[in-house]
Amino acid sequence: MEEGQEELIPTRATLLHRLKDWQDQASWQVFFDTYWKLIYSVALKGGLTNAEAEDVVQQTMISVAKHMPGFKYDPALGSFKAWLLNMTRWRMADQLRKRQPRLVEYQEFPPDQELCLAEGERAIPASAQVEPDLEKLWDEEWEKNLLAAAIAKARRRLDPNQYQVFDCYVNKDWPPERVAKAFGISVNQVYLAKHRVTGLIKEEAERLQKEVV
Repeated sequence: MEEGQEELIPTRATLLHRLKDWQDQASWQVFFDTYWKLIYSVALKGGLTNAEAEDVVQQTMISVAKHMPGFKYDPALGSFKAWLLNMTRWRMADQLRKRQPRLVEYQEFPPDQELCLAEGERAIPASAQVEPDLEKLWDEEWEKNLLAAAIAKARRRLDPNQYQVFDCYVNKDWPPERVAKAFGISVNQVYLAKHRVTGLIKEEAERLQKEVV
């Protein structure tokens, strides 16, 4: 499982390839752990209830699993990020239909506009109309998810005490003097820990950003 954790988001083409094997439980677990919060947050902030958002997560994962065996990723046509947004949007539309039939309808596109070649359900290309608010929300949540992944990867490379110093100073907003006293270090070492951890997180975020598929 440690190897799978190193493939943390954004999903790489190698992970997408491994998902074609339904028996690869480790890769599917990585995929679920990586994206469920993203999908849930977008659904919830998109106006759905907790129960509806949970259902969107479940149904989106099922849809992805169904499409993976015949899925062909082509970065020249679009990103996996956009494809997953469309999958999520369709599942959100399903929830709205349950509230009020015919409230939202699927939109079909000719084959030459398909983003990713999967059987049964076409992804909407970037040139097609996408709800601006939902697209903006997806981008915001995607960046949050990416940052969380960068922090998680950075923490594995850091001494636990060093990250705790950073966490107290930056996240918990403790005064540097209080942090120094709590950890038995100098104020200058607190500043150095912040610089070290911030730099590592930025490094991981930039590296992950380049790996978006």
